Amino acid sequence: MSPVRRIADLPALLKLPGVVEELELGSPLGVCALHGGGLERATEVVAREVAVRTGATYYGITQPEGTRRHLSSTRFDPDASPRLASFLDRVRTVVSIHGYGRDDDFFAVLLGGTNRPFAHHLAGHLRDTLPDDYRVVDDLAEMPRRLRGVHPRNPVNRPRHGGVQVELPPSIRWNLDAHDWSDRDGTPRAPQLDDLIDGLAAGVAGWDGMAAEDVA
Repeated sequence: MSPVRRIADLPALLKLPGVVEELELGSPLGVCALHGGGLERATEVVAREVAVRTGATYYGITQPEGTRRHLSSTRFDPDASPRLASFLDRVRTVVSIHGYGRDDDFFAVLLGGTNRPFAHHLAGHLRDTLPDDYRVVDDLAEMPRRLRGVHPRNPVNRPRHGGVQVELPPSIRWNLDAHDWSDRDGTPRAPQLDDLIDGLAAGVAGWDGMAAEDVA
């Protein structure tokens, strides 16, 4: 696997050969994957599937095989991308799908972001669907600081009601039987990834918090 390298800004990322930026308009609830494809494997698969199942608005950036350029979420500037700006203008609440890796923890799904009621709501659904091997962490104090996703410039927090940043460990995205990532070259989707998608889709479809937030 090629090493991860930083990149200066969003325009530089979007100009790289093979990078694809997508926007599919749907409901005022948005689902996005900022580091999909070659960087954080299968995250765009999860985000797109959840958006399709729930009628949500989808935004994703997918890097091609062999490209692993990292741009911090706080540097995704909507002024630099009409599609990102349109996504953020349309939605009121966001679910942002990310991948992370830590040598000391391969089985924790972290739910950060500033919309804590929504995070707790999604956590309940994920605990119902994920295998017992996985821990769903929705207490910010129990997450590494850099994975909490609470910075105001992070796209997950820019809309009116903020959102939930879902950090996925490698184990949930890896197909153990196929010895490859769930999204790579036709590799079948791992069962635990389907379980994750089921839980997220149920949680998004069952979220009625936006109506209460609008009243508030």
